Amino acid sequence: MDALRGFAILGIFIANLASFSFYNGNAKVVSPYMVDGWDYTMRFLHYMFIEGKFYSIFSLLFGWGIALQFKRGVAKGIDAFPIVRRRLFIMLLLGALHLLIWVGDIVFFYALLGFMMLPLRKLSNKTLLITGVLLILSPIALYGLKMNFPILNFPAEKLFETQRHIDTLFYDKMNQEKFMTVMHEGSWLDQLKLNIAAFFSRFGYLFYVSRISKVLGMFLIGYVIGRSDFYKNLQEHKRAVYAIIALGLIVGLTFNYFLASYMSSDKSGEYYGLQRSGWYLTIFYALGVVPLALSYVGLMMLGFQTKPGKRLLLVVAPVGKMAFTNYITHSLIGNFVFLGAGLDMMGQVGPVYFTLFGITVFIFQIIFSTIWLKFFQYGPIEWFWRSLTYKKKQPFRIIQNTTPSA
Repeated sequence: MDALRGFAILGIFIANLASFSFYNGNAKVVSPYMVDGWDYTMRFLHYMFIEGKFYSIFSLLFGWGIALQFKRGVAKGIDAFPIVRRRLFIMLLLGALHLLIWVGDIVFFYALLGFMMLPLRKLSNKTLLITGVLLILSPIALYGLKMNFPILNFPAEKLFETQRHIDTLFYDKMNQEKFMTVMHEGSWLDQLKLNIAAFFSRFGYLFYVSRISKVLGMFLIGYVIGRSDFYKNLQEHKRAVYAIIALGLIVGLTFNYFLASYMSSDKSGEYYGLQRSGWYLTIFYALGVVPLALSYVGLMMLGFQTKPGKRLLLVVAPVGKMAFTNYITHSLIGNFVFLGAGLDMMGQVGPVYFTLFGITVFIFQIIFSTIWLKFFQYGPIEWFWRSLTYKKKQPFRIIQNTTPSA
């Protein structure tokens, strides 16, 4: 799980760098960090192989992790429900703080959906799997319904309207030009104000793209994997893993090619205008993203069964063990490098260079996390989260055995 989580953290960071950097392929920007042609190709590859896949893996791992917490409770003869609920509540608070730093946070959102998942956990594995698949496919029907009944988009529109209202409280007559001026020239306090307002637009976006059902569906599938011990009996389930990989690659790559072609053509206006082509995008996303994400997981499961694969994957495992700390670090780095209050590289770095930047940061995180975990049991944020969850200061340092051998 740590290896998978580490792998997912890299993909999420690279995907988020498109937002951190404010890259706009249509803008005519002269910069040494823009590479004509290659940037377009790299962005296409992002859409095809990264877009949505890694938060899907993270969602799967989230449900998987909650299942393991309940199983540990059963093994210890205790009711894990209060602990899990408290863990989600602390996660919610930490996510709220992170939203003030990076509006693209997923922690707050995951904690909310975690509470939604808890009542469903007692359903059978079969029911959870069917429900999960239906939830993942449901955006296709939801988008079609919104095309015909726009009132269904009221929650998203109300949240967008609230964001605009708060913006005008902080800055008179906020528009796109003024927004970009604040992003380039504003202080960290200005960024905080924008993030407070953007909290509402963030959740308006999540409502609009039906992210709730997608993520909750992956939670349920992950919960089944964790509860059923599927991952512990890969020899027994090898045929199923091969089928998941094959189906994921065939179906996933096909629809992700369509997804990448659509997103590269810059038709976002049609999607947000509830036009028929936007419905096609929803189909490409629903049938492409999750199958390919599951094939990634299957490939890593099989790779972990081999000595070279296990050795390679264990290299990234420390990053996954400190996933929360590393995820927050990405936000701090992204803000410092790209925002005007920092190095002000916003809009000057294209996909080729910000991908290389993301990989470089990840390599440093592998080194740092590996060294850190030689001396400490958890990452700093993980330790804080765990201590609050159990309402008791948790052991932090690893006590080295200095007793001389006989």
